[in-house]
Amino acid sequence: MKKVLFVAVLMMSVLVINAQATKTTVTNAKSTKASVKVSDLQKSITDNIAKDYAGYTIKEATSVTKDNVVTYDVVVVKGTATETLVYDKDGMFLKKLPPKTGKHHGTKKK
Repeated sequence: MKKVLFVAVLMMSVLVINAQATKTTVTNAKSTKASVKVSDLQKSITDNIAKDYAGYTIKEATSVTKDNVVTYDVVVVKGTATETLVYDKDGMFLKKLPPKTGKHHGTKKK
């Protein structure tokens, strides 16, 4: 009986480890990023920014390829405000990324 219990525990352990390895592989998909000149951005992207983000200027743009899907991350600034906008390969707006938080803000939690 002890041998059967030992084998059952061993089999369950292998299944759990395999499931975790599979999950890790899926969530750690490779992505590549490449800098894009602002002048090379699609007209639909620059038109959208001019219309929906009036007064903002484009600071930088990056082409991101993940799982064979190409998107463009475009960083726009207006004064101290910075936004990162995401567009698809056809220049259609997808979403605005949440602002990055960092230690450079000068506030500490106690």
